[in-house]
Formats: sequence, structure tokens, C-alpha cells
Amino acid sequence: MWFRNLQLYRLPVRWEMSAEALEAQLGRRRFMPCGSQDPESRGWLPPVDDGPLVHRVGGFWLIALGVEHRLLPAAVVRQEADQRAAQFEREHGYAPGRKQMRELREAVAQELLPRAFTRRHKIHVWIDPQDGWLGVDAPGVSRAEDVLEALRQSLEVFPLSLLRTERSPTSAMADWLAGSNAPEGFTIDMDCELKSVAEDKAAVRYVRHALDGEEIKAHLSEGKLPTRLALSWDDRVSFLLTEKGEIKRLQFLDVVKEAVEAGSDSAAEVFDAEFALMSGELRRLIPALVAALGGEQVTAG
Repeated sequence: MWFRNLQLYRLPVRWEMSAEALEAQLGRRRFMPCGSQDPESRGWLPPVDDGPLVHRVGGFWLIALGVEHRLLPAAVVRQEADQRAAQFEREHGYAPGRKQMRELREAVAQELLPRAFTRRHKIHVWIDPQDGWLGVDAPGVSRAEDVLEALRQSLEVFPLSLLRTERSPTSAMADWLAGSNAPEGFTIDMDCELKSVAEDKAAVRYVRHALDGEEIKAHLSEGKLPTRLALSWDDRVSFLLTEKGEIKRLQFLDVVKEAVEAGSDSAAEVFDAEFALMSGELRRLIPALVAALGGEQVTAG
């Protein structure tokens, strides 16, 4: 159980929600497969098969949103509708109008939907109720927002806020690259993307390339700003930080993974050991990264 991405949000420190209350409230919106006329279905699934909706290990929680889509490509609907439109024209001597075609496509979609294949996936959510963090294992904000919307619909009270730091990731990353000097505990790795703020939106990307040369500084002086930067923390975790503060390509390095006992008796024990180790590393990494970005903004009042 290793997250690959982290869309990070703020909960109140020592969040008052209990795991039992969270379990009960999520249980009102358990996942159900798509009905015959449902293009999509969402609901909460046990992170571990046949387990509770809130999986608890060492004070950390794991929940999972199940999402199922019916796969009905627009091209398939269009092809069938066109065939029926041609048949209509042969029978009536004139082609269906725009409104008739729209109604025909809708009818075809409704007819084909129950026969469409489905695809299902889980989106995992990590919660540290003590320190007030919620992280979604999602590659982009859009999928994370789907999870947050499901939580808002499920929970009676959901006091979530965006994480706001004193320095923007873009500004901080630019300073680190300009000075070839990562913040304490971090090292700059070998991947970076720089984009111009000018109208041409010129961009340059470095992959497996040293980032401490004059070439990088020249791009910065020309007005390009970093939108992605690969970092490592404490030789234990590597990741890609984006301009939006997203953590992507999250990898827990060998020194962390080796701590999982190779002799665990079951897959469930391995799962829990990995989740506990990941959670412990995130609890240390997140405050260090926030501090490197100038600390959290203090909201007046």
C-alpha cells in the first residue's frame, strides 16, 4: 500500500471525528454497481476486501471511493444513430432533422447503455486525524475533487480547507534552482520543467539531467518559471513537486521499504506494514515541505 500521488488538504488538528462516526456516515453511501441506465456509480468501498470502510493502522486511517463507469464510446452511438437515420430516410424519403437526430442519438444511447461494459477503480484517501491531514492518491485535482465532493455528500460536517503556504511552490522552486540550494533535508534531483510567462508559453523540460548548471539559471533569468521539480527528502522519499503544490511520482525509497518484514505471514500483514510505514513518512515529510514553502498561511480571525 504505497501512494503514487498526493493531493493534500487541511483538516483541523486533532480532528474530532471518530473512526466509528466516520464509518457510520460513509456507510450511508456504500458503493453499488451501476444500474442498467446508470452511466456511472460512486460510493465507499472497504480499502481491504471484506474489511471496514475505515481501515485503521497506528492512528492513521485509510478509506476508498469506488467509481464505476459504463463504457459507451460516442463513436458507437453516432454510428448506430447514423445507420438508423439512413433507414429512416429510405422509408420516408427525407433525412431526419437536427432535433430528430438529437432524439435519435439519445434513444440509441439509452438502448445501448445496459449492454455496455463497465470499468471500476478505487481512489484511496489517507487521513491523519491527529495532525489534521487528508491526502488523496490522485494524479490530478479533478479526480481529487470527485473524492472531496463524495465526502461532502456523506459527512454531516466536513471542515476541510486548502493547504495554503506563505510562499508559492513556483517562487520557492525558482529560488532553489537559482541558488542550486535545496531547503534543509531536501535534495534537488534531475527532473524539472520550466515555462515562460510570456504569451509564447515557451517551455523546456529536463529529464535525468543535472540542474545545477548555468543553463538553468539562464532560463530563469529569461523569465521562465519552474512548474515541476523532482526532489528527495531525507534520502527516504522522492517526489515531483508541481506549481500547484501537488506531490506526484511519489516513491518511498529502499531504506523505507526494507523495513517491511519480508517474513510477514499474510498479504494483510504486508498491507498494514506498508501503510504504517508510508503514514509515518508522510507525517514527517509534510511538515518539512510546508516549512520549506515558508510555513502555513495564518488566516485572520
